[in-house]
Amino acid sequence: MSVADLLAILFPQFALLSVDFIRPVGRSVRVHARGRAPGAECPGCARWSGRVHSSYERRVSDTAVSGQELVLHLRVRRFFCDSDDCGRRTFAEQIPGLTFRYGRCTVPLRKLREAVALALGGRAGARLAEHLSVGIGRDALIRLIRALPDPATGRVRVLGVDDFALRKGHHYGTVLIDIEGRRPVEVLPERSADALAHWLTEHPGVEVICRDRAAYYAEGATRGAGTATQVADRYHLWANLGDAAERLVARLRPQWVPPAPDKEKVALPEGPRARRTRERHAAVHALMDRGMGHSQIVAELHLDPKTVRKFMRAATADELIGAGPSGGRQTSLQGHTAYLIARFNEGCHSALRLHRELTERGLAVSERTIRRFVYRLRENAKPTTCPPVPKVREVTGLILTRPDHRSEEQQVLLKELRLRCRELGDACDLISRFASILVNRRGQEELEQWTADAQASTMPELRGFATGLRKDWDAVMAGLTLRWNSGPVEGHVNRIKMLKRQMFGRAKLDLLRKRVLLAS
Repeated sequence: MSVADLLAILFPQFALLSVDFIRPVGRSVRVHARGRAPGAECPGCARWSGRVHSSYERRVSDTAVSGQELVLHLRVRRFFCDSDDCGRRTFAEQIPGLTFRYGRCTVPLRKLREAVALALGGRAGARLAEHLSVGIGRDALIRLIRALPDPATGRVRVLGVDDFALRKGHHYGTVLIDIEGRRPVEVLPERSADALAHWLTEHPGVEVICRDRAAYYAEGATRGAGTATQVADRYHLWANLGDAAERLVARLRPQWVPPAPDKEKVALPEGPRARRTRERHAAVHALMDRGMGHSQIVAELHLDPKTVRKFMRAATADELIGAGPSGGRQTSLQGHTAYLIARFNEGCHSALRLHRELTERGLAVSERTIRRFVYRLRENAKPTTCPPVPKVREVTGLILTRPDHRSEEQQVLLKELRLRCRELGDACDLISRFASILVNRRGQEELEQWTADAQASTMPELRGFATGLRKDWDAVMAGLTLRWNSGPVEGHVNRIKMLKRQMFGRAKLDLLRKRVLLAS
């Protein structure tokens, strides 16, 4: 391959140009060239003309070369138009595939900038363009997006409809998706039956409409395409059932929540002296049971003979420990510990308040002594250990989870909940049956019986859900029978949210619409 062939591959835009010379200027490359064609067609009447009127230099930017800006200095000729029927007297030549009227850049560069603008928007697109050496301002990128023509809608056979928030809680729009092509075909500025009906009237041929269960979309689909089959989205059906299940679980909570265990009373705290006394008393009496005498026990345990004699005479360790927290020692709280423990068990844990009460009872004791005693009571108080009670949403999620996706712990928990509440078990059975109908699309065979069973149940939440199915029966039956679904629509709604965040929520509808329709 020759150098000329390589240049022809790398720079196909120069095929129709005659290059005069090339010169580098800073971080840019300047190419001076002129067109090779002997003439050009008039843009007004398409008549060929080779009679030159004049020429001028036109400067256009092109795609970068090895990170350097490429600028073309074109010697453009102006031709006479000799047609008497044409309103033009002269016209400027254009290089096919390279230049266009009033353009300050080449066609390849404009397409590159349009792609960057559609993908990133204004500020981010301008930053990337600067790195690509095809710099352009953010406002110019936005103008490029707005100037792009709308894509052709074509014939849409299966249409998906859903709403999205322009301003959450205040203003909503509607996005229309070609389900078969998985592409957006229109973004409507409002969420209403009139807007949908008007679009369907202008675009006949829609055979299937996938929608949620909103009344305005049902009405718009009926008015605009009365012969089309309306399909209720399976996701929204399952979400509606999940809401009903959550309300049911919340209502039945007193029945499936396990009873709380009785709170243990705080006993008199024992210090290390008391524990040591109990251990020694047990050891002495164990040796006595083996037939040892006083001297043998003293030698075995290495204790004082008086201490051993005291332990041998006491039938229980409590006789040696005494009533106070000091393990038998006389304290300033002697005779008042029972009162303090009783007040602590009643919920009074304030040392200041207990000190005030003992002072009123005539006991002269420091607040510090009371504080030390209360601290030992708190240390001795053991919190009641019981398994955490599951929340309503946790139980609802457990019921809505596929059985083969539940862990062993979840299976055990659900079994316990069903045993505590029979009505909850009946609800689990009905929800499981509906899930089977939805996943296997057996609406034609089983939906009628399921709806009748739900309406005959004692659960108002499921009865209300079944009544709602009756009101939109044909669409629900189609949604649980046909293969069409609104999954692609939900995906595009998420993409719209991404585009809104990318533009910091400040994009007007016309700009958002262009990016939704063209970026895909």
